[in-house]
Amino acid sequence: MPRKAKISLHPSYVKGDISPRLFGAFLEPIGNMVIGSMWNPDHPTADDKGFRQDFIDGLTEAGLPSVRFGGNYVSGFRWKDSVGPLESRKPLIDRSRSSFIPKEVGVDEYLTWIERVKADIMWTLNLGTDDIDASIDFIDYTNVERGLEWADKRIEFGREKPYGIKIFYLGNEMDGPWQVASWEKDPVGYGVKAREVSKALKYTDGSVETIACVSSCPFLTHYPDWDRQVLEQCYEVVDYISLHHYHSALPYDIGALMAGVKAYENYMDTEIALSDYIRTMLRTEKTMYLSLDEYGSSFRPQKGHPQYGTNGNMPINTFFSFPDRGFTTQDPGVWRSFGPGGQRVGEMAMALANASTMLAMIRRADRVKIGCATGGLGMLCATDKDHVWKAAAYYPMTELIRYAKGKSILPMVECETYDVPSYAVDDQNQYADFHDVPYVTAAAALNEDAGEFTVFVANGDWEDEEEVTLDVKSFDGYRFVEHLTMYSDDFEAANTYEDPEAINPVVCEDTKCKDGKITVTLKKLSWNMFRFEKS
Repeated sequence: MPRKAKISLHPSYVKGDISPRLFGAFLEPIGNMVIGSMWNPDHPTADDKGFRQDFIDGLTEAGLPSVRFGGNYVSGFRWKDSVGPLESRKPLIDRSRSSFIPKEVGVDEYLTWIERVKADIMWTLNLGTDDIDASIDFIDYTNVERGLEWADKRIEFGREKPYGIKIFYLGNEMDGPWQVASWEKDPVGYGVKAREVSKALKYTDGSVETIACVSSCPFLTHYPDWDRQVLEQCYEVVDYISLHHYHSALPYDIGALMAGVKAYENYMDTEIALSDYIRTMLRTEKTMYLSLDEYGSSFRPQKGHPQYGTNGNMPINTFFSFPDRGFTTQDPGVWRSFGPGGQRVGEMAMALANASTMLAMIRRADRVKIGCATGGLGMLCATDKDHVWKAAAYYPMTELIRYAKGKSILPMVECETYDVPSYAVDDQNQYADFHDVPYVTAAAALNEDAGEFTVFVANGDWEDEEEVTLDVKSFDGYRFVEHLTMYSDDFEAANTYEDPEAINPVVCEDTKCKDGKITVTLKKLSWNMFRFEKS
């Protein structure tokens, strides 16, 4: 017998406005995210900049709303070395990963590529090795029309119109010991620097918004006190805080993978509460918003023999091995993918886990305004060195891009739960017990302008189907349109270029709505979307 669940919705349960930036992606020269997928001058579809047009077309078709350029690379990125004629550019090095970056991929190339994808640009500044002047020169370069040194240099280099960046991140993971020029030991110092850079950016362009780093990993022992010390310095002059988290489960442990939604909820709720504490302490009316701009849930094999109980309190050589590794140059034709989209076994489960994280953000739409899936580019347009195709994750993410608009309606979900015992993937990624993990999670969007009401349901039950009753009788005047579902009976199934529809959504013709209620049996590990339209 399937387990039973009930989801009740009412138009009065408005949580907040859903930002289209919730469904963005992250961009950094790691794996083949940039070198190979974004840029490959030898590819048959390469354009005048060496960009793969098939990748651009796939992302544009998917409707990718925003892209954040960032990552570990940024903390040592000398941006001025990456602009101007190629012959005058200096070598670009990602010291955090001991790799050379091609001269052909610099500031203007990143910004031009994001424009060609038709996405909003969100840029991460170097607050590691760079000083405040470098950030000032950067916004002059990207946002000032003319008359200042670096605005005029942009024009000299062939770009007349400013890029008009509206979102600036004040560094990347500045508390991480793996960063170049980390502020791990000096949260107050970072908070002061973030405050001063934010002021300078807004003095230059009053329309921009800024985002300060808080703890980049809730496993680190200084979390969340590091966050508090930062926010005490810069709360009043920044608009968002930047959250990063990656949830891992051991291969085939589906319950642990799906429990990641609890980890993300705890992280977001802690940061919301901390921000509100600072707001009260500073006697200000300003509300701080959240940007979950690196996240991903995936299966990962256990690394070595984890030292249980370290809880993030690890020496620096845990993160990197010194000094044995040499600097490498990556060929764009050599494939070494990165992120959740790079793993094929359990693709449906990972797609569902990442979609569940997006639902958790929608349920906090009043405070969470930006989301960037680390594997988001691959989710929306999977690549290898020759081809593009639609991964399983493409479907829930594009459905959210298309239909999760307007107001977030908070669903009341009644379902059975389960527990996950503690486990460790490695010395850093260690999880205490997860209690009361719901098998079913949901979110809903009421787009009154378009006359649409949409309910998204993730059935994380990997053992059985779920008999779900969806109560929408309070939405008078909306008629049921369709129920789309996606699942796979084969855990090993994966979409590929040769077999792009191994996992594909289908319309459930038998689903009916009677007297404002839908009762339907959801397949195990399934993604579901229920659409209603104004009569």
